[in-house]
Amino acid sequence: MAPAASSSEPTPAPTASAAMADLALDNRESQKTALRRLLPDGANPSVIGDADFDMTSSDYYFNSYAHFGIHEEMLKDDIRTLSYMRAIVQNRHLFEGKVVMDVGCGTGVLSIFAAKAGAKKVYAVECSKIVDQARQIIADNGFSDVIEVKETKVEEMELPEKVDIIISEWMGYFLFYESMLDTVLFARDKWLKPGGLMFPDKATLYLCSIEDAQYKAEKIDFWDNVYGLNMSCIKSVALTEPLVDTVDPEQVMTNVCAVFPIDCATITVEELSFAVPFKLTAIRNDYSHALVAYFDIEFSHCLKPVSFVTGPHKKPTHWKQTVLYLDRALPMEQGEVLEGTLACRPNRNNPRDLDIAIEYEFKGRHSEAKNLLRYRLR
Repeated sequence: MAPAASSSEPTPAPTASAAMADLALDNRESQKTALRRLLPDGANPSVIGDADFDMTSSDYYFNSYAHFGIHEEMLKDDIRTLSYMRAIVQNRHLFEGKVVMDVGCGTGVLSIFAAKAGAKKVYAVECSKIVDQARQIIADNGFSDVIEVKETKVEEMELPEKVDIIISEWMGYFLFYESMLDTVLFARDKWLKPGGLMFPDKATLYLCSIEDAQYKAEKIDFWDNVYGLNMSCIKSVALTEPLVDTVDPEQVMTNVCAVFPIDCATITVEELSFAVPFKLTAIRNDYSHALVAYFDIEFSHCLKPVSFVTGPHKKPTHWKQTVLYLDRALPMEQGEVLEGTLACRPNRNNPRDLDIAIEYEFKGRHSEAKNLLRYRLR
């Protein structure tokens, strides 16, 4: 991505701003109405190759996590892994003598952290074939007496007891991609003792806007003229596919808006389909080509709270950022406002995918624009 003019680091807003005056989105019924309007059934962006998708989303998901490469990428993400290690190992007073469940244990590293922190029993739950390596890693490191590996789906699992703590690394691109949080919430509702702890327990989704003329010209506007041929039908599909990439912080040209905070102790699966307002103010004169989504994570139960941020102004993580390109470039002067509504829900056919909608409105000195754009993250 090409950098833009230098700017100071935007400060995340503490709460989601009010946008679209006709939508009272703090009300759940209003959210449902907005969600149905922005993402009605049958309105998902068409995606090349969908008709040939003969594997269920769950099969594909679990198969993808059977390969060691994805686990290597996650383990080498030291922001992610060290944050979990500090939150667990340095808070022995929370884990000692406790029963812990690790939802989607992968290689078993978080389960081992819990055992090192003094847990008396850890149920490491994993449905992909990486579970064979997890068993070996746990045995090779001397924790088989504490950690019991459960090769099953959480929804089909049976345990002899409820648990004191649930740990999981459930976050995906755009925070919610792959819908693993649904499974974590199922485990919470069925297996967590009253007053039990979720690790992590807080997360917030953020939006900002960026200048990105170079990439948009090379990857999207390219389809307008391909060796003299009009291939703009592909451009319309390309616009519906979010880009997962590391954004140069110099490209950020608005403030940051906190659009969707969640509390893992209380949020419901239904609430993971949402429509929320956003309001972005230009911090300099520049063009807005795309919206960028990222998230932060917090372990608030720790003696010293542990958190990390996946945004452009922090050290990159394997989640990078999610870029949603607009249908046109919006010339914004410093102080002008781009506002609208962000809607998100799991895809009806493949719930591991995400359907996303952006309805925006802009009235500036140089232009006015509004539109409803739909995307699919897959």
